[in-house]
Amino acid sequence: MSKVTVIIPAYNAMKYLPETVESVLNQTLTDFEVLIINDGSSDGIVEWASQITDSRVRLISQENQGTAAARNKGIVESKGEYIAFLDADDIWEPTKLEKQAQCLDNNPLVGLVDAWTAFIDENSKPTGIVMTHNSEGDVYKKVVEVCDSTVCCGSSPMIRRSCFDTLGLFDRESYIEDVDMWIRIATCYHYGVVKEVLVKYRQHPSNKSKDCESMLRGFRQLIEKTYRSLPTEILHLRPRSYGRLYVYLAWKSMDTKDYKQGFHYTQQAFALYPQLIFQLWYLRLYVAIAIIRLLGPQKYDQIRSFNHNIRRRLLALTT
Repeated sequence: MSKVTVIIPAYNAMKYLPETVESVLNQTLTDFEVLIINDGSSDGIVEWASQITDSRVRLISQENQGTAAARNKGIVESKGEYIAFLDADDIWEPTKLEKQAQCLDNNPLVGLVDAWTAFIDENSKPTGIVMTHNSEGDVYKKVVEVCDSTVCCGSSPMIRRSCFDTLGLFDRESYIEDVDMWIRIATCYHYGVVKEVLVKYRQHPSNKSKDCESMLRGFRQLIEKTYRSLPTEILHLRPRSYGRLYVYLAWKSMDTKDYKQGFHYTQQAFALYPQLIFQLWYLRLYVAIAIIRLLGPQKYDQIRSFNHNIRRRLLALTT
């Protein structure tokens, strides 16, 4: 039995997969197994994997069924006490597994331990964006209020294997099966967080999270599913959940410079939850939309690039 099972769903991911696997093999914690779930790829992954000599790495192939099914296959095949998911294009810092395993070892009530995440581009260069949070302990109420989780991406959490025995596997019918799972875990277990940047989350045009309309459908399904199981006295929180959802989608629209769609989502957010106007990140959204509308996408990119450069420099000074 391994301490940790690392599950890497892979679908035509050979552009980044070798770097991803290397970041696992460089971990300071060495008691792990790596399950690469080949989800019907056609890019030579079988031949590549056959050349890996490390006995801890195993390739499991199946017909293409999607990320949720690939993660579920990994869970069923896992032998580790803890499970860590890693997307095939993301990267871990060397101490990621060690520090998260220590957190779970020392906190028996914790079912999921997260870590801070830095965004990188297609060439593995930092963008200057770092996602941090301090949400730990009993986070159920906070998670339910926004119908979302503080977990930044699927590559950041480590989870007790026993959580899946209690809660079941990922919902294959959900577009955002990972968020659905993190919320389900919060209903029964505490969260932990390692307050260090241990994950590098790659941003590129094929990221699923850039499909705003599909994400809208997925989150609406999740919000309704979550609130169906909640007491009637807290159903008044549902508009807040929808308001935050539309703000999130508005920011995603700005990634493609579609300020009209971004403005539409912003209006929807305000209509559902007017109190958002007191939030700084909501006001920043209006500023971003105004810049694109008045000055054009090129000027917006220049301003955003300047801000990212400042963030990168500040990050370099603190690491």
